[in-house]
Amino acid sequence: MKRQIKWAIALLVLLLIVGGVVRALSARKADQAALAASSAAKASGLVELASTDVVKAQSRDVVQGLAVSGALKAVNSVVIKARVAGELQGLALREGDFVKAGQVVARIDAAEYQSRVRQAREQAESAKAQAEVVRRQYDNNKALVEQGFISKTALDTSLANLNAAQSTYQAALAATEIAAKSLADTVLKTPISGQVSQRLAQPGERVGIDAKIIEIVDLSQLELEAALSATDALEVRLDQTAELHIEGSLQTVPARVIRINPSAQAGSRSVLVYLSLKNTDDGTALPLRQGLFAQGTLGTARGSLLSLPTSAVRTDKPAPYVQAVENGQVVYKAVALGGRGMADGEAVVAIKGLAANALVIRGEIGLLREGTPVRFTQMPSAQPGAPALAKPAP
Repeated sequence: MKRQIKWAIALLVLLLIVGGVVRALSARKADQAALAASSAAKASGLVELASTDVVKAQSRDVVQGLAVSGALKAVNSVVIKARVAGELQGLALREGDFVKAGQVVARIDAAEYQSRVRQAREQAESAKAQAEVVRRQYDNNKALVEQGFISKTALDTSLANLNAAQSTYQAALAATEIAAKSLADTVLKTPISGQVSQRLAQPGERVGIDAKIIEIVDLSQLELEAALSATDALEVRLDQTAELHIEGSLQTVPARVIRINPSAQAGSRSVLVYLSLKNTDDGTALPLRQGLFAQGTLGTARGSLLSLPTSAVRTDKPAPYVQAVENGQVVYKAVALGGRGMADGEAVVAIKGLAANALVIRGEIGLLREGTPVRFTQMPSAQPGAPALAKPAP
């Protein structure tokens, strides 16, 4: 009985060993087949694409116009600087605090400038007293000349001394005004109402003349500075409207052209166009901030156009073209470009020379050689009336 059990155990172990060897051989053959297929694909230049790597040429509801973009900037902003040197005092404002026009935001230690004012005033008083002495001397000499006791030359000398003393007095008065102006400059006030956007110095710090202390922006009026090509700028007019998308939000903000720069920028030859945006803090609209990036379309007009994302159109040849997928291969298709605009938050361009629902490789994939076989890792979703999609290359 024990002998039979031993033989059964040995047979079971043998079967397990044989099964493991068979599985290992099968896995090895599968790996070899996959490697061979991969090598064959590489040898043939096969490119695998995901469904998100292509886009269909189809009619879209396009908001036509000129594409504009740039950072928002407050129309009224100011950087308060120190007009005199000294120790900074009384700066309690921080980023986000509200201020009103004329409000004191900081002070410079005024002890030195108060002493200078007293010194200038004393010098002015001394010059005034000296001028009075010289005037009395002149009056006396004038009387002596009339009586014939002194010569006319002596009187002329007294008159010159009087004029010099009066000039010295006037100069002392001007020095007093300068000292008083420096004393007044120790008080830093904001010329506009708004919010503190930057605090550039700390209390107790010794600052020099023109040192930046604090920046204040008025967010009630913002503007977008957009650079347009010389050709596009010809189509821009004052009071044209635009719909802007602000980064971080799906809402659109209306804007209006308020200024057009009369000069083109050196180098780029672009023309700056300024669009005004009205900011509201009543909770009914998106609160805007300086520095946010905005993009949109200027001179809006809606229409249904056969279009593609602008990034899918290649312009590295004399004529624009797209990389289409037909019969499992990359095919170059020349296209004619039409109006540009926005559709579903994406910049698009109207095209001609391409069939509706044609598959086009997105611009992010880069340039592929014409005739390159293509295989999809996941078939793009079909749409009603759409032609059959490219089959995987053999």
